[in-house]
Parts: sequence; C-alpha cells; structure tokens
Amino acid sequence: MTHTVRDKQKLLGRVRRIRGQVEAIERALESEAGCERVMHLIAAVRGAMAGLMAEVVEDHVLHHLVDPEKHPGALDEDAAEQLLELVRTYLK
Repeated sequence: MTHTVRDKQKLLGRVRRIRGQVEAIERALESEAGCERVMHLIAAVRGAMAGLMAEVVEDHVLHHLVDPEKHPGALDEDAAEQLLELVRTYLK
C-alpha cells in the first residue's frame, strides 16, 4: 500500500482546507477586497500547497527510496535527511 493510500484521509483533509482557502480568494475578489488582502490569501494557499507537496515528497522518499526493509543500505539516513531538508526549504 502506498503512503498516499495509507494517509488518504489526512491528505484529503489538507486538500479540503486548501479548497476552502481558494474559495476565500474567490470571495475576496467577488467582494472587491483590496489587493493586499487578496495577495495575503494567495500567499496562504501557496504555502498550503507547498506544505502538501513537501509532505507527499517526504513520504515518497522515506517509503519508496530509502525503505530499509525493501532496500537495505540503499541510501544512508543522513543523506536522506539532507535531501528532505533541501526539499522543505525549497517548498517554503
């Protein structure tokens, strides 16, 4: 079972929150909110999407690339953590 199937409910919860944030952008535009408010809402969605991507990428790396049961010694844990820190930083 893949991590996206295993974590389906948690991931769907995040997606639903993101949908709510996107709908808030739409409502702000419909109500002619100021550009500062709209940009703030867009930035929040961008951050939420980046967080979702980081979570899926991290689980992918940990479960498909460096799973010690499937691939013993494939990649050392320090190297995996360095890669994940880079991904987290990039996706912020």
